This record gives sequence, C-alpha cells and structure tokens, in this order.
Amino acid sequence: MTASIASSHRILDFHNPLNAHYERMPSAHFGRPVHMWTFGHAGWPLIAFPTAGGYAHEWQRHGVVEALSDLLARGQVKLYCPETNVSETWTSDHWDVAHRMRRHQAYERFIVEELVPRARQETGRGDVVVMGASVGALYAVNFALKFPEVFAQAVGFSGRYSGRYFTNGHADDGVYYSDPLAYAWNLSGEHLERIRRHTHITLVCGRGNFEATCLNETEKLALALKSRDIPLWRDIWGSDVSHEWHWWRRQIRHHVRQRVS
Repeated sequence: MTASIASSHRILDFHNPLNAHYERMPSAHFGRPVHMWTFGHAGWPLIAFPTAGGYAHEWQRHGVVEALSDLLARGQVKLYCPETNVSETWTSDHWDVAHRMRRHQAYERFIVEELVPRARQETGRGDVVVMGASVGALYAVNFALKFPEVFAQAVGFSGRYSGRYFTNGHADDGVYYSDPLAYAWNLSGEHLERIRRHTHITLVCGRGNFEATCLNETEKLALALKSRDIPLWRDIWGSDVSHEWHWWRRQIRHHVRQRVS
C-alpha cells in the first residue's frame, strides 16, 4: 500500500519506491475531477503538462518517469502529471474561441489555486517548476510568465508557442493573454518586474525532423524574452534531435538533474 500522509515528511514505501498514485482530483474551478498521476514522496515539486493528447499518463507511458526514477526514489523530485483540457481549448473545433478560452482559464485556476497549494503543502517547498513538450510547453511557459510568483521556473521542450495558430488567427483578449508570442514583446511595468524577480524560462529545441516550426517559434520567443530582459536559457540541440519522445525523455532528465544536483 502506498504511503501517504499530508506533510512534507513522506514515508517511502519500498513496495512502490516511486510512490506512483493515480487519482481524480476534485476541482471547484474546473467543474469536474481532474485525472492525475503523481510520483515520488518528497522533494522539488514539478508539474508536468502533456502534449496535444492531454493525457495524465503521458510522461509515464513514454518512459519519462522511468528516466527520473532514481531522483524520485531518493526524494529529490515529486512529480505531478495532471491532464489538460487541450481538446476543448487549443485543439478544439467544437466551440467558439471565447468559450474555449474560458475553459482554458478555468484550467489555469485549477493549477494555480488548487494544485499548486497542494504541491507546496505536500513537499514543504514553494519553488514549483512547470515543464512540458510541444503544446505542453505552451502551458508551462504561459504559467511562468502570467504567474511569476507562483512558478519559480518553466522549461519548454520543442514548444508550440503561438496561441493564434490554434485559433486560426483569431486573437481576442482571451487568446492574446495566453499567446506568449503575442504578449511577450509588450510586457512592461510592474508585471515585467515581477517576472524578472521571480521566475526563469528555459527554451529547449532540436534541429532535426519535425522541429522546424517549433525551432522557429522557440527562437522568436527567445528574442521576445531577451528584449524584455527576462531571465532565459536557450538550449538548442543538434540536427539529429527530432520532435519525438525519446529525445524529450533525454532532455527532461538532463534539465531535471541540473536543477536538483
């Protein structure tokens, strides 16, 4: 039986060293329970967003949890893998854009006001980090730029950062404020100072197969962030590095290890 107590001092269950746990987390903001897997019993809180499928089990299915298994077992990282509602927001063709953005904002409130407080309470740490690949990178970077005091770092792998791409160019306020390739150039004033003080963005991308669009958007976003003096690490891998999970698995392990070493 997996050990589970509501404190930062977790007990390691040697029959389940990764403390793998599936649940449907209730959410008042989201309006329904959210499918989620968690792994680890202590350590640095990491929220991982899936790609366009939106599935909570994605990081586990594609071997990322196994790649982080030593860090999880040692209590260096606690991993939260919630589903996203990407199929009713960014990739949806069933609702108008305004409705899709309202659903996206409901998901943001679930993460910021429900999941983050839980992760902080369970780990005893406030330095929550968000990561994601492809569309998941859009989620991760958006969260750090919009809520810099909440998320200490964001790491995006092979990101699709243009919200307007998913809305066929439609750009009302709801889309604009969730489209970092649009709003990043215009960040200013007190909110920009909060970003500079509280968070850090890492953009990772390869140069290989199926990476051309992501590399282009990564470079554009890096230029926008640099123009605003936002703390940034641009990490571009080689021409053999393709838009595939076996590369993201290596990149994720590389960047997580750097942060817990």
